[in-house]
Amino acid sequence: MKVAALKKPGGLDNIVIEERDDPTPGPGEILVRVRATSLNFHDFAVVSGMMPTADGRIPMSDGAGEVVAVGDGVTDFNAGDAVVSLFFPNWDRGEPDLGCLSGVPGDHADGFAAELVAMPATAFTHAPAGYTMEQSATLTCAALTAWRGLMTRARIKPGDWVLTQGTGGVSIFALQFARAAGARVISTSSSNEKLEKLRALGADALINYRETPDWGVKARELTGGRGVDEVIEIGGAGTLTQSMTACRIGGHISLIGVLAGFAGEVNTAQLFSQNISLDGITVGSKVEQEDMIRTIEANGIQPVISNTFELENLKDAFELQAAQGHFGKIVVTL
Repeated sequence: MKVAALKKPGGLDNIVIEERDDPTPGPGEILVRVRATSLNFHDFAVVSGMMPTADGRIPMSDGAGEVVAVGDGVTDFNAGDAVVSLFFPNWDRGEPDLGCLSGVPGDHADGFAAELVAMPATAFTHAPAGYTMEQSATLTCAALTAWRGLMTRARIKPGDWVLTQGTGGVSIFALQFARAAGARVISTSSSNEKLEKLRALGADALINYRETPDWGVKARELTGGRGVDEVIEIGGAGTLTQSMTACRIGGHISLIGVLAGFAGEVNTAQLFSQNISLDGITVGSKVEQEDMIRTIEANGIQPVISNTFELENLKDAFELQAAQGHFGKIVVTL
């Protein structure tokens, strides 16, 4: 089978395409022919060397494909089923512990930049009915992160205000899930062209944060001075103060990324005086993914795919991601 592998010490120039032996499923495992994967910041951190991993690691945490064969004891899947992977294959439900957060494909173990994978059946769910493989491949990390932030932690409801940052996969899924839940959405970006695309997806209000540096104040104004109920915070320390300013008293912030800084000053007095809840969100569990997929099917939510590459051009896909030249998800087909 053909795979993309990462050679030490990492870096985009150290992604190589090579042939490896086909795997076979053991007891409790399924053999999946991978048809598509998609790019996340976590994948970029692995292949760029920011997150060191084993020599020869097959990257990519997200995978969608069809079951080719099932091992002994597997009852949840049959040959021909369309499946989508789990980011945390050991996290079934509830709150995570250290064991739940181990075994991440493409990082702790080989991932989905391979034509075939043999993994435990518990590492997959059924794909949404009617989805293409490319669409299914966008869900594992980005969609479930948005889902857990909005639904499990913030528990948004109709009429709430949600603030999303940027136009990456998590933020666009958050916009779509929030609208499906009857919430109102304020979306930010530095590009007016991308803001108009967000409007077409249903955003109720738009802020160009480059033109409006105090966008937290603007967001509060857009809610009539009350503040937003939930923020999907992708920036980290560099944008957290503005997010807190945007929040209502008793609001919630889902911290899902650190694109604007790993460390920095946080106004703790503002955090507690506004009674804001701040949650770190690391994707989600199998049960949450199944809940999300049922919602996707019920509401007809369609992922936004920006660009599609073939496996041989995985480096080019990551270069586009690094240049922030995409709107939505970048997908790689096999």
